[in-house]
Amino acid sequence: QVQLVESGGGLVQAGGSLRLSCAASGGTFTTYAMGWFRQAPGEEHEFVAAITWSSSSTYYADSVKGRFAISRDNAKNTVYLQMNSLKPEDTAVYHCAATIGSGSRYYYEYDYWGQGTQVTVSS
Repeated sequence: QVQLVESGGGLVQAGGSLRLSCAASGGTFTTYAMGWFRQAPGEEHEFVAAITWSSSSTYYADSVKGRFAISRDNAKNTVYLQMNSLKPEDTAVYHCAATIGSGSRYYYEYDYWGQGTQVTVSS
């Protein structure tokens, strides 16, 4: 059983930056591809970014491409999401997730989820 704990959310002005972290425990981190999803109030889970276990491939939603960067440090069992040029529409709860697969845009393919961290971008 893998436990995931996100941190780094907060309130930021439009154009600012935040770095989210997701610490994993209870499993072999390199077994899993990792993803970030977000959910705004009343909305479905939205794919943000994913990364394979070896960091050989990364995937991004079109809405964040060029502004966000996903990375991982397997020695620290941690995945990161660097968010730059933030916009009010990026406001959501951000969740990290782990999958045995090779990395996916689909939330139902992920096996483990963190509780989430709130990101609020003011205009």
